[in-house]
Amino acid sequence: MRSRSNSGVRLDYYQRIVHRLILAHQEPVTGLFPASNVNSHAWIRDNVYCILAVWGLSMAYKKIADQDEDRAKCYELEQSCVKLMRGLLMAMMNQKDKVEKFKTTQSPCDSLHAKYSSKNGLPVVGDNEWGHLQIDAVSLYLLILAQMTASGLQIVFSLDEVSFIQNLVFYIESAYSIPDYGIWERGDKTNHGEPELNASSIGMAKAALEAMNELDLFGARGGPASVIHVLADEAHKCQAVLQSMLPRESNSKELDSGLLCVIGFPAFAADDAQLIHNTKDAILSRLQGKYGCKRFLRDGYRTPKEDPSRLYYERWELRMFENIECEWPLFFCYLILFHAFQNDKRSVQDYADRLEKIMVRSDDGILLIPESYAVPMDLVGFEYEKPGSQLREVVGRCPFLWGQSLFILGRLLQEGFLAVGELDPLNRRLGAQKKPDVVVQVVIIAEDNEIRDKLAEHDLHVQTIAEVAPIEVQPARVLSHLYTYLGRNRKLGLTGRKSRDVGILSTSKLYSLKDRIFAFTPQHIDYEEYYTTRDPDLLASNFTTNLAFLTNNWRHMLGRPTITLMATHYMLDQDKIPLAMIQTMRKLKSGYINGTRVMLGSLKDFLNTSAITDLSFLGSTEDGYPDRLHPDVQTYLDEHLLRSFSNRNTMNLRGGQLRPRHLRRRMSCKGAIKKTRSINVDSDNLGMEGPSPLTERRLSSIVPPPWLHPNQQSHVSVFATTPEEGPSSPPHLGGELIRENIYPIDPHHSRSAIDRRSEFVRQQEITVPKILIQRHRADNNFADTEVEELIAMLRETENLEEQGDILQYLVDTQGLDFNTAGLGFRHKHDDDNVGMLEEGRVVTVRDLLKGLYEKACQQKLWGLVRHTAGMLGKRVEDLAKAVTDLLVRQKQVTVGMPPNNEHTITAPLPEGELRQLIHDAYGDDESTAMLTQELMVYLAMFIRTEPQLFHEMLRLRVGLIIQVMAKELSRTLNCGGEAASEHLLNLSPFEMKNLLYHILSGKEFAVSSVARGNLSIVSCKSSRVSKKSQIGLGDPEGEDALIATIDDRQGQWLRRRRLDGALNRVPRDFYSRVWTVLEKCQGLAIEGRILQQSLTQEMTPGELKFALEVETALNQIPQPEYRQLVVEALMVLTLVTEHNMVASLGDIICVEHLVHKANQLFLEDQRKVQGDATLCCAKLKDGKEQQQAASGMLLCGGAAYICQHLYDSAPSGSYGTMTYMSRAVALVLDCVPKHGEMECAIS
Repeated sequence: MRSRSNSGVRLDYYQRIVHRLILAHQEPVTGLFPASNVNSHAWIRDNVYCILAVWGLSMAYKKIADQDEDRAKCYELEQSCVKLMRGLLMAMMNQKDKVEKFKTTQSPCDSLHAKYSSKNGLPVVGDNEWGHLQIDAVSLYLLILAQMTASGLQIVFSLDEVSFIQNLVFYIESAYSIPDYGIWERGDKTNHGEPELNASSIGMAKAALEAMNELDLFGARGGPASVIHVLADEAHKCQAVLQSMLPRESNSKELDSGLLCVIGFPAFAADDAQLIHNTKDAILSRLQGKYGCKRFLRDGYRTPKEDPSRLYYERWELRMFENIECEWPLFFCYLILFHAFQNDKRSVQDYADRLEKIMVRSDDGILLIPESYAVPMDLVGFEYEKPGSQLREVVGRCPFLWGQSLFILGRLLQEGFLAVGELDPLNRRLGAQKKPDVVVQVVIIAEDNEIRDKLAEHDLHVQTIAEVAPIEVQPARVLSHLYTYLGRNRKLGLTGRKSRDVGILSTSKLYSLKDRIFAFTPQHIDYEEYYTTRDPDLLASNFTTNLAFLTNNWRHMLGRPTITLMATHYMLDQDKIPLAMIQTMRKLKSGYINGTRVMLGSLKDFLNTSAITDLSFLGSTEDGYPDRLHPDVQTYLDEHLLRSFSNRNTMNLRGGQLRPRHLRRRMSCKGAIKKTRSINVDSDNLGMEGPSPLTERRLSSIVPPPWLHPNQQSHVSVFATTPEEGPSSPPHLGGELIRENIYPIDPHHSRSAIDRRSEFVRQQEITVPKILIQRHRADNNFADTEVEELIAMLRETENLEEQGDILQYLVDTQGLDFNTAGLGFRHKHDDDNVGMLEEGRVVTVRDLLKGLYEKACQQKLWGLVRHTAGMLGKRVEDLAKAVTDLLVRQKQVTVGMPPNNEHTITAPLPEGELRQLIHDAYGDDESTAMLTQELMVYLAMFIRTEPQLFHEMLRLRVGLIIQVMAKELSRTLNCGGEAASEHLLNLSPFEMKNLLYHILSGKEFAVSSVARGNLSIVSCKSSRVSKKSQIGLGDPEGEDALIATIDDRQGQWLRRRRLDGALNRVPRDFYSRVWTVLEKCQGLAIEGRILQQSLTQEMTPGELKFALEVETALNQIPQPEYRQLVVEALMVLTLVTEHNMVASLGDIICVEHLVHKANQLFLEDQRKVQGDATLCCAKLKDGKEQQQAASGMLLCGGAAYICQHLYDSAPSGSYGTMTYMSRAVALVLDCVPKHGEMECAIS
């Protein structure tokens, strides 16, 4: 017999160890590993990690198999892996009903269990008795299942199992927005059972989704039916949220060693090399010790100070665990693997040596990894004094199989039995490497020949739908519907994919189905129901954003992305192709657009270079006909393909007929819409008054507000309506294009559009007898105007604004479902008319509103559009998604005007609840409620594409942002607040997004007036604005003259403080520095809220929960510029503590007191040097000053009794705000020495 090679002998040694330490514990029936000899529960996560060593060893044997026994050993080890993975699969399949339920509820009670009985695979604790929702465990299972399958193991045996795995993919798909209990099963670190978003779970889910995509679970022997499909956008969302969280683990854990498995083996989920480096460094510097790493800061588990009799911790006791947390050798094993994959031999050796010192030898000489090391009870005091100085003792299981398994993998890599590629057959480790630039392919298709010819006039040659055949072009909703068939299984009771969302990554592929090829247009241009799609500039800008997004996020996919766009009649503006569209298409032709490489061409040219996915899952495999389409799919496609793009009703949208005007009278219900506005600009302190309480309904205001004086004519409509419109082409009132979401259901709502159309025609044909309304009304409030007369007025007026006011009044008094048919005709005996209306048709106020909405959209009267959209209860299509996008990136959102009506959104809500919340926050102000929804969508766009705009901002207060936008407009346009909020609500969606961008980025902007009274926001870099001024002074004579003239420097700092205050922007590391101040005093009082010192007992400096506490206190301050001065005062206090001037700051510090003291000092100086403030605050003698303050207004309009000129001072310099703050601190705080030498450096 041949002698055994050295490597063979060494492998046999590892095989003995694996057998003894790991396989000896595997249950013969289920294949699962119990937690220990006394605890028979089997955790999913621990079981998967335990088997990795067995899998690694089997691959090592496969390579050196020089004897038959080696092949037998290899097979035996492989089958142990299959046995375990199938054991877990069976346990989870027993809970298939939970998987089905969880897809819709996402509730912790409906989640798969985290542990099962190792004896029979059944549940061991109830749904509510354990933190079962641990997305990272299910994700880890799927990830390792994919890796093992790719390495050649066959784990999944039947197509039913394939559908179950596909549904597990749906289960983890939304990991980025589902708070869970995480890798340590704790949720919030106080262990009160509150789940939170964990970066380690999101990273593991992202890795699993990418690994599973297009994987054939039957390996080389499979066919199309055994392939798993993942929508690329879901993995990308996990990626984006992970990127925004790292190195933070969750709200309560600012750092966690568990992230090592996300940035390295097994997940390799982070794609950014710098981020990986930063996360690892943060873990090493703050959590590493001699005996391993701590799991997270202030982790009380198994420490001598923990009270073992209860599960949860009191909030104040967390501070006791600082510096004595247990250290886990497990993380040294992770670090060895991390560096082995980086090919960093020195670090691998370094950690191997450290591990050697802390391992425990068993009786037969095998090295064991213990679970953790704790400080002994009697040495705790010394450890507190000098962290890391005391010897520790082993606590917990020994050997700890999860760690032991990773240790063995590390040894196999170190000794060269395995190459890193074998542990990662799917090559996930290469994710962070640089990739070549992506070229985005763009295809433009015209709806019909007419549009094709219009484009050809601009030298843009495109194909029509008919010409691209046999390739079929469909809207994204078709793809979304097809994906609902994925993973359906009658036997298991699984219903396929629930989410209707298909993102831009999914629609940028082509899809093959049998012998047909489909291209899909992007989802965001599908929604023709919502008014922002009526703005061509916004569509063009969103399109370029999408191109940039594709360039950055098209990874792990073969082929190039292809965007297919339809040019439809719907996009035409007065029968012309909008300029914005033409300009964008010309840029596309040039090959570069905003730095993105693009190719414009036809679908046929791109067939070979595009990514193509096979929709094979649409076959009716369950009925035994895998080659035929599922019958439901067949009927859906047949019906849908006929009418999707081609026969779309071309809407003839023109104004009503011109009627002879007998008289033009002033409206007696003018301003009904304006009364609903709640944007508050003029009051001296933003948001102090707020809207009147919601109980008092809108029309009970007896005194008409100043802008309702009868001499102000509301804008006369400049748009003549087109006379040629005959009864044959009425405005289309039907509901096909208007998706609604209105609470009262109209019983006649389902009537066909044709009925509605004809009745609208009739209304238009009837000539309305005019009624005179008495001219001498004193109150221009029309409570006593009869409804009859109003409707007659409505039929007569051409001015859309007036129609809006009448309808607003009708809605308030009669409701949306009030039937107006037959009203407004005085001469009832006129047979014709009666005959026309006898059929009992119903024309509700809602129908009239819809007609108005359509006309306002065509004429681009955006203020009216927003208002009518709000009254009709239209919803922004992706509102819930937008809010989720903000929340999962750790930004909370508030809606409503501060301080009375602000509602904070801290967790994702369903669409309906969100709209209700916004509605409640603004009362009856429909326009602002609509604007709020619109702004939330733009904020979400920005956070997806330019996250750096949101640094150092924790809460986005939409109400305050709206007020500041109006204030900025009033400043730039030199107009009053009332006019400014009108201008704001009349901005087109594109300009609104632009203004928001300028405010977020703090860039200067100018406002230029464009035709039709619309405003356009121009960056000050723009050539149209002279460089001299901060706001930009154009030549005042020119047609396009800029409307702003303001002195350069004045108001600059005030504006900046106002913006930063409204956006809640704070200096870097602000919150952790406030924590150090809080540690040295009893508390900080801000606007009546006291931050107690005990917060430092409960939370660590970098913890998000602490930041939110400070934020909540600061948000009590309604005026943004004042809030910003309070932040500056806090910064001065942090400098006092950081330079260790004093041991303690004493009692509770009133921060506002410091600001007011600084203001006093400022005014004294102003009097001495005769500064600007002598004109307002500094000129008053003391007696008068008191009286002035009592009446509540400063002469200069400064907020919160602080002189406007102090707000407008730069922070630095001898007259800077920081100087006064420092002097105030020295005067107010008793602890700072009053005389003697002190070094004072203020940066």
